[in-house]
Amino acid sequence: MRAMYQASFRDFLLGNEGDVFGQLLPAHTQDVTHSQTEAWRYEISLMRRVVSQLPEQGLLCFEFVIPRMGKRADCVLVVAGLVFVIEFKVGADKFAYADRVQASGYAFDLKHFHAGSHDKKIVPILVCSKATHVEADAEFNAEGVSALICTNGDFLLQVIQTQISHSGGLHFDPVRWIHSPYKPTPTIIEAAQALYANHNVEAIARSEASGDNIAVTSVRLLEIIHTAKTEQQKVICFVTGVPGAGKTLVGLNIATQHSKKEDEEYSVFLSGNGPLVAVLQEALARDLSSDPLSTCTKQEARQTTQAFIQNIHRFRDESLQNTMPPAEHVAIFDEAQRAWDLVQTANFMQRKRGIQDFKQSEPEFLMSVMDRHQDWAVIIALIGGGQEINTGEAGLAGWFDAVKRSYSDWQVYCSPNLFHGQYLRGDIARFQVERYLKEPSLHLATSMRSFRAENLADFIHFLIAGDCRAAHAIYQKFQHVFPIKFTRALSVAKRWVKEKTVANRRCGLLASSNALRLKADGIFVKNTIEPEHWFLANGDDIRSSNYLEDVATEFDVQGLELDWAVVAWDADFRWVGNRFDHWRFTGSSWQRRRKSEQQQYLENAYRVLLTRAREGMVIYVPLGAEDDHTRHPDFYQKTADYLKDCGIEEIV
Repeated sequence: MRAMYQASFRDFLLGNEGDVFGQLLPAHTQDVTHSQTEAWRYEISLMRRVVSQLPEQGLLCFEFVIPRMGKRADCVLVVAGLVFVIEFKVGADKFAYADRVQASGYAFDLKHFHAGSHDKKIVPILVCSKATHVEADAEFNAEGVSALICTNGDFLLQVIQTQISHSGGLHFDPVRWIHSPYKPTPTIIEAAQALYANHNVEAIARSEASGDNIAVTSVRLLEIIHTAKTEQQKVICFVTGVPGAGKTLVGLNIATQHSKKEDEEYSVFLSGNGPLVAVLQEALARDLSSDPLSTCTKQEARQTTQAFIQNIHRFRDESLQNTMPPAEHVAIFDEAQRAWDLVQTANFMQRKRGIQDFKQSEPEFLMSVMDRHQDWAVIIALIGGGQEINTGEAGLAGWFDAVKRSYSDWQVYCSPNLFHGQYLRGDIARFQVERYLKEPSLHLATSMRSFRAENLADFIHFLIAGDCRAAHAIYQKFQHVFPIKFTRALSVAKRWVKEKTVANRRCGLLASSNALRLKADGIFVKNTIEPEHWFLANGDDIRSSNYLEDVATEFDVQGLELDWAVVAWDADFRWVGNRFDHWRFTGSSWQRRRKSEQQQYLENAYRVLLTRAREGMVIYVPLGAEDDHTRHPDFYQKTADYLKDCGIEEIV
């Protein structure tokens, strides 16, 4: 059932309050509080009065499932060709910002992720029972979602009737509508929250016709884990995927299913991505501490979530001090390609831990920790192609070398896609992986992040590679659903993206960590952000990304995402007519990057920045200044021309 209660208007009116409660109470998965039952009683009574005055042909739902968010709208009405999404705040006398965002967000998520709603007009309504005024200016946007209507119970019927008389659409079958498929694509934060609240992964992530989706991958990994335990094996699995395909979601799904220490397949989710860890830990802690059925304080909630999602460096340091096997038999390493090579690890151990002559790379050391188990162990390494962005990151080769050098007795599973260039590079020889067990389900080929443009990753690949013809051809396939613009005025970029960022959507300002000459435009990449606030604070909080004041770099946003993005493009990666040149700003001048490794890091940085948006982005290319040798107009003009050749429209 898509709702805890659903009925035609006629059946709803013929029944009584007890009939509705008879369906709501058993369907509710948690203990029902007194405040919840009182809220339902208010909603049922009010909706009986409203529905009795509406056209007879209609459908009413209570506690309607909203895709992507793992939550439920209080009430949905389908009548006169319109879908009304109604959120109640019983006892409230003000239309709070968070409540507005919630109600509007339900409408937009229904529009985007419920197939039956793509061509329907949707009207979000926020009802605060004790409010004394009404906000009913409800023009529809281009997608067919109206502005939020804010009202109290006394005026609810009137605003619904007004919408019907002014905007009523073509009648459609509400039963067929409600059974249309969902294809939700949550942000990684929403997905983590939903999984931690025991939602099924299939319920929060869309299912594709092909087998390359997270549900299939998750099931196969769980089978491998169970087999490893049963047959006393040590196994490492490499999970690959395009940017935004859901690799992190796969890892979180495995970890949440075995998150208790008493579980024989106890798992831990590990990441060296500090911002990702901080944001996910804080988001889950907020949810846990705010749950009315939880007795956790905020601090206790943080401690709980910090055990579930850990910084890989904390895990490493604890394993240095304690030589016993870890409590977990399953370790999931997110962004495993970013693990340090031998030189970087040895350097760190000497400088920060006082350990001389350390002889292991980070992949080899982490495998040694899990190898301490005498019976069985599983490592799941989540690998992103073209994602290495920092000096000393070992990439996939570091893991292969660790297996070959010290752990050849471990069973290795990988996807045939490892033979592709973006993964199989450098000194990785093909023969190294030919003996491994090939698992096609361990590659995620469809981007979930850019749900409107599954070809975005390919477009960005060709754009960065300097192939404007190929990029232009791919962009033509999805430009109508995923707008990409460029501009030479930062104010225009900010205005454009703010107009797009409605309801619960999130936007942000992004730039390369070496984009130091954007400082002249007020973009300070050297300033640090607090990722918990940047990604989680309400849009009316100045620390929020939505304010477009604090810029985030590739190090802040890798593994996370925004709905809309402003990507500021500096002269560190500049088009010179037939290729990109790679530069680093040092002291007071630009220095050419000559090492191929450093060039690759810069390309990957822009790859990360240009694949963060889920719904669209605008690229800001400065004009430069004739009187500033570090910002000469020539550094930027050809880049702007190149973007235009890739099919990207300029806005002024």
